[in-house]
Amino acid sequence: MLAGRESLVRLVGKRRRFLPNGHSLSTLVQSNDGEVVSVETVEGLSENSTKVEDEDSAVEMVTSDWVICPVCGNRVRGEAYNVNCHLDSCLSRGTKRKLTQRTLLQMKFCSGSVAHTSFCESEQLETNVDLMGLDNNEGKTALSGFIFSSTIEGNYSNCVVIPSNPESSMETCMDGSTVNGINSDGVDNKVEASLAINNEVPNCDMAVSVNNLSGLVIETFIVGRRFSDEKEINLGAAISLLRDPKNVKDPNAIKVISADAGCSKVLGFLPRDLAQHLSPLIDKYSLIFEGSVTSIPKHSLNVVPIQIVCCNMNLQSSMESGDIEVFTFLWKNVLTVATSAKIHPPDVTKYQQNFCLLLQEVLRSNPHLFTDDEKEYMESFTSLPVDSQRLFVRLYMRKGPWFRMSNILYREVLNSQEAVKALCAAGYLRRFEDSYGMHDNEMKEILDLVTLSELREIMCMLKKNCKHGTRKQDLIASLVSLYKDGLCLLLPNLILDRTGTCIKISSKVESLLWRAERLFFLNSEQDLSAFLLVDMGVVKYPTYRCIISEPIFTDREDLLAYEEAIGVAQLMDQSLDDNDKESVLRCMKIADSRMCGSSTNSFRSTESEPLVIFLSCFSASWVYSKVVLLGVSFLEREHRYNDAIVLLKRLLICFPHDGRRGYWRMRLSIDLEHMGCPNESLSVAEDGLVDPWVRAGSKVALQRRVLRLAKPPRRWKVPSFSQSVKREIREVHIQGRPLNCETGMKSRFYGEDGEQCGVEQLALQYYAGEGEGWQGVHTESGIWLTIFGLLMWNILFSDAPNVFRTRFQTAPLDLETDSFYEVRKDIIESHLQKIQDGMAEEILITSWELYLGTACRGVNWERNSLSELRAVVTCSGGPFLASLCRYLAQDYRSWSSGMPDLVLWRFHGEYMGQMKLVEVKGPRDRLSEQQRAWLLLLMEIGFNTEICKVSPLQVSS
Repeated sequence: MLAGRESLVRLVGKRRRFLPNGHSLSTLVQSNDGEVVSVETVEGLSENSTKVEDEDSAVEMVTSDWVICPVCGNRVRGEAYNVNCHLDSCLSRGTKRKLTQRTLLQMKFCSGSVAHTSFCESEQLETNVDLMGLDNNEGKTALSGFIFSSTIEGNYSNCVVIPSNPESSMETCMDGSTVNGINSDGVDNKVEASLAINNEVPNCDMAVSVNNLSGLVIETFIVGRRFSDEKEINLGAAISLLRDPKNVKDPNAIKVISADAGCSKVLGFLPRDLAQHLSPLIDKYSLIFEGSVTSIPKHSLNVVPIQIVCCNMNLQSSMESGDIEVFTFLWKNVLTVATSAKIHPPDVTKYQQNFCLLLQEVLRSNPHLFTDDEKEYMESFTSLPVDSQRLFVRLYMRKGPWFRMSNILYREVLNSQEAVKALCAAGYLRRFEDSYGMHDNEMKEILDLVTLSELREIMCMLKKNCKHGTRKQDLIASLVSLYKDGLCLLLPNLILDRTGTCIKISSKVESLLWRAERLFFLNSEQDLSAFLLVDMGVVKYPTYRCIISEPIFTDREDLLAYEEAIGVAQLMDQSLDDNDKESVLRCMKIADSRMCGSSTNSFRSTESEPLVIFLSCFSASWVYSKVVLLGVSFLEREHRYNDAIVLLKRLLICFPHDGRRGYWRMRLSIDLEHMGCPNESLSVAEDGLVDPWVRAGSKVALQRRVLRLAKPPRRWKVPSFSQSVKREIREVHIQGRPLNCETGMKSRFYGEDGEQCGVEQLALQYYAGEGEGWQGVHTESGIWLTIFGLLMWNILFSDAPNVFRTRFQTAPLDLETDSFYEVRKDIIESHLQKIQDGMAEEILITSWELYLGTACRGVNWERNSLSELRAVVTCSGGPFLASLCRYLAQDYRSWSSGMPDLVLWRFHGEYMGQMKLVEVKGPRDRLSEQQRAWLLLLMEIGFNTEICKVSPLQVSS
């Protein structure tokens, strides 16, 4: 695999089925000044735009030009929305204007309409009031501070706080309370909040007394209808409640029975959470409830909305003071649960609720990143029929993109046909019926639904040769070719005759939801299945507080640029899979042309703001740098070293504060040597040694390179680091009976017990025998990262600004940056002193018992037992553990890999022991620079370290 490919794959994640500018990115246009630009899909129309209509929606394509902003003088892509957003930010921050306001408004800034775009941020904030469901006064108050959300449901009870004012600061606690550190009165306000689907917060602080029960209406539902005696219910039918303490499934169960004359049939039950609080009141205080049915569901087994009223009078006289307090407490709980039930109806399935939760949080947290139309469109999902919501979420989580209606059958979706009809009417789904003029890719996708026998039948009807052994993909390619050439215009009808109606998620909705998922999880590795893993108890996330004072994307322009960069990365990844060298080169040119011109890069990499550098991974320039780096590997494989040198120099210029600079400098030095420039190669390596961002293995590699190249007459002075780099590492040589000696295959040997094993297991057997008496495990960096996570747990999840933003994080966002140590320096050093003083084992045991099973970056709960971890911690000693944790805290990215293979220990008495770290190498293995860096570091801090080299046993003839 090409260097950099794996990181690009992680960045792209699950490839988007619909790439908005996929066709345009593959077609490059040469601008007048020679710069490579692309044809882009934009939301606004311009005078030279071309409309391409399909059956989903009219997609507007425009040839984008770069224009100069008359306010700040920066270059901006000539798209209506980008221009207006850029002007908004320029004018709002008071940049000195080069033109008068009148001239600015009169000039033709770009060849496009500026309609539907507001120049005033306040107008956008006014629009957000409707989103929150508040009146004007409440909306202005909320928007002047923060828009917050939290949840207390399930294990993912982390909180997310997004400021509408980036200069403000808010803290959100795990218990659901939110502390606003800055407000108009200068006083901290605590607000109790629970995350609701429609943004409503239950308000149950009303005065409660036993005197106000009579006539107080509680709205709830009848559930468990499949266990009822009566399937038909009439609107307004009288009901009453009856306790069911002998219920096997729930001793708190409360039946809902018909109160009509001469009829006492069971209609169902009250919801379990409401019955839990209401049943003690009925049992202890003999409360009597009556009510009526307020709505009739379409299906007889659906939940039935009802209203109930307490009929008891004058209870206070029969109660003591203690009873009144208990009664008041229980009654408050009843009101809270009943109010919450309005927000989360019992008939909402878990995955449906999770999906709505995702949409709601994204809209509430990032209102400035969506247009009014997009907000309205996403908000309309909750107004769809219940069946439509469930069906859509089911389809969205499937592979697709097309689905046969005949294959869609879900138990919770009562009427699939009506659900699809509503989704199509709302624009969420698209039907394939008699669609002529489809794109070739769409025809290929729809043909994937057709079975092999059906494809053969179609080929026979078209009187085309179809051999029995022909593969399905070959038949599809033949049919697509015929359709493309216009030789089979009836192909859609032939497909429909066999598949029936087919549907797919519309491209517009898929694009919006892809954006929503990315904003919600902030990575490409998580999706809606993360909710499912939590609900099933498979994954438990740690608890922490979110203190957010700065948005990740300052405006929509940054987000669109980032999404476009992800699209280029996806196209690059796909082109490498297809071995399409021409497309690979196109992607490289696009990334190269846009990488250094990104304003986001200059913001994220300024020395004045070192603590927000960890947010740079959400910038377009950072994504383009990944594409360019992969392009460098591609060019080196093609022996195009000159082109690779140009790209590497540009990376070093554009990213002065990046942890990858060591690798870039190493590759640049190597490529210059390939081109016959040893002097320049040496200079690049020497410059890298004074670069503060060149660390760990990259620094050792450059030092060794300088020593090799810096020989007379190029350099006469021996570098000061030569003794350290040339320091000999103790080696131990062992032999074993080889199982295989083939190049390119991992070495295998027969162990002492005759079983097959790798070189690491063979080395463990050697150290356990021969009178050594060492115990140990083959773990590489894994056991040390686990120990670091457990020892530093409270540090990892301590309060720090802007590092926790979602409820699905296993580490702070700045863990792999210098910011992690700088922001927490005082508490880290205080904690490391405790470790050095001998408290490491106590801290380890406490963390293990408190957080066992909780997901945390680097911590593997299953690989090593607590006894093994305690043995390692005890034998390592406090000073070594403190030093190790300090290195990882200061530069987790550089030092979290490459540690020796084996961890060995042996005890002398109950509390004293020895530790040894061993790097094992097979017959054809050699040390990597990162491994060498670790061994040299361990030797410097006085640790027992060696290399164990395994070679085949020499058999004498």
